[in-house]
Amino acid sequence: MPARNKQNKYIAVNRKARHDYFVDETYEAGIALYGTEVKSVRLGQVNLKDSYCRIIDNELYVIGMHISPYEKGNIFNRDPMRHKKLLMHKKEILKLGQRVARDGYTLVPLSLYFSGSNVKLELGVCKGKKLWDKREADAKNEAGREIERAGKAKSYSSRYDD
Repeated sequence: MPARNKQNKYIAVNRKARHDYFVDETYEAGIALYGTEVKSVRLGQVNLKDSYCRIIDNELYVIGMHISPYEKGNIFNRDPMRHKKLLMHKKEILKLGQRVARDGYTLVPLSLYFSGSNVKLELGVCKGKKLWDKREADAKNEAGREIERAGKAKSYSSRYDD
């Protein structure tokens, strides 16, 4: 049977995570949600800012991820800040737990997306950046933007110099 080409539709991206951390590895995890939460996610009412992952009793949870209550959900709505369980293989969770405990890494959600009809979370194994690391990265990005602007200006002026 031929492999289906699944396009990932991104719901939310944690841009601050890439600014505050060095991302060493990324993992994909499923997420256990209730019906009204899925409807809110489909509407894009998710905030990953200031969220992190923690291993509790050999299970992986995302803490601090805010899913706004669904407008028409009335009594079926759940607490927007509840700890949401992530679905990964036990061996992967134990490996992540050892790495976090031993090497001082942090588990940070990087993005939330649909893979087919399933909601998936991209999880990063991250090490915190120091202030000077952030400044260096900002300076590098600014230099790249300046080079791109100069290139565009040059190509624009050469086009109309004839």
